Amino acid sequence: MLWLKHHKRVATKIQVLVFSRFSPSATTRPSICSSFNGCEMARKKIREYDSKRLLKEHFKRLCGRELPIKSAQVTESTDFNELAQKEPWLSSCKLVVKPDMLFGKRGKSGLVALNLNLAEVATFVKERLGKEVEMGGCKGPITTFIVEPFIPHNEEFYLNIVSERLGCSISFSECGGIEIEENWDKVKTIYVPTGVSLLQKCQGEIEEFIKSVFTLFQDLDFTFLEMNPFTLVDGKPYPLDMRGELDDTAAFKNFIKWGSIEFPLPFGRVMSATESFIHGLDEKTSASLKFTVLNPKGRIWTMVAGGGASVIYADTVGDLGYAAELGNYAEYSGAPNEEEVLQYARVVIDCATADPDGHKRALVIGGGIANFTDVAATFNGIIRALKEKESKLKASRMNLYVRRGGPNYQKGLAKMRALAEELASLSRFMGLKQQ
Repeated sequence: MLWLKHHKRVATKIQVLVFSRFSPSATTRPSICSSFNGCEMARKKIREYDSKRLLKEHFKRLCGRELPIKSAQVTESTDFNELAQKEPWLSSCKLVVKPDMLFGKRGKSGLVALNLNLAEVATFVKERLGKEVEMGGCKGPITTFIVEPFIPHNEEFYLNIVSERLGCSISFSECGGIEIEENWDKVKTIYVPTGVSLLQKCQGEIEEFIKSVFTLFQDLDFTFLEMNPFTLVDGKPYPLDMRGELDDTAAFKNFIKWGSIEFPLPFGRVMSATESFIHGLDEKTSASLKFTVLNPKGRIWTMVAGGGASVIYADTVGDLGYAAELGNYAEYSGAPNEEEVLQYARVVIDCATADPDGHKRALVIGGGIANFTDVAATFNGIIRALKEKESKLKASRMNLYVRRGGPNYQKGLAKMRALAEELASLSRFMGLKQQ
């Protein structure tokens, strides 16, 4: 409750200290949490190749029988001769090839080729690799394909499992395939509360298959799994098209099960140089350092400690009607050292102060009440960065808002107050007296 009460106070402080100084740029108040477009959240999409790899690798362990899934991944670096030696089935059967880029409706968009030999697959890939396409309003190059055996079939079934707050919803239809949306009235859905078995007794291959997939879904910490369609081969279920999402916060206990899993950016999303730099820092530290640019021309920027707090701060900006002014999503946590925070803060400040236009800007330096992060140490890194970027802060007419609690927070805030006096002629610091 203390944490919750603190964040309610934080939201109030943000509204009073920041938003009373800006005029709303929009009348609507969208939720920022659902619109980060690729920033670091728990549900992470994975490629179809990895979804099927995980299904094949763990189905026998969990369900006692194998799934005869075969698939190969093709990228710009793929040598088809070497791939054929590694996967001999590529040369002995007809094939299907399609982009593996985290977007749907590939069949309707003419991006799926059926009943090809390996040479024809290579030609199909060569003609489309690196070419820009537009899907769902997003543009980007195709960089990755999945190749599989061509499975002639007459039946197409639909299966979807989604993790929700207190359980999972499981949807099934006998009318799967590319027309699933036109036949949505035929989809049946059940809800399975957390801790409750799906079925005690199963009859038939499809029912047993659904139960087995649900077991795998829970064991591997999937948050979303869809097969559209799956069919029957010799009476046994076989997934033809599959999508998956994993809970990446469960990586610590699944790194062996998941293997060399990749979490690609959403289609059309390309990391900027600054985002790539922070991503590199994040990979080299036991702490968490996340940064996503939402609007390079935004006037409200954040540097927030704590995953939950960072979302609350960003969502509060949107909830108060300033989503269009929010420049970034940023989160640091897990006790980063002073040097790591220094490098992190430099990037945030550089982005927040870029291309000054004479209008005032705001940088919110906040967070929750830390459990073990040394607030003074992290503030040391931020203070050093603020001193280095003094001229940029002045040129961009930056106002700084500070809100923080936790170990050594009084010492950290005292240093921030001293900095406020030192930079008084350049930037305005708010929020220090109220803590």
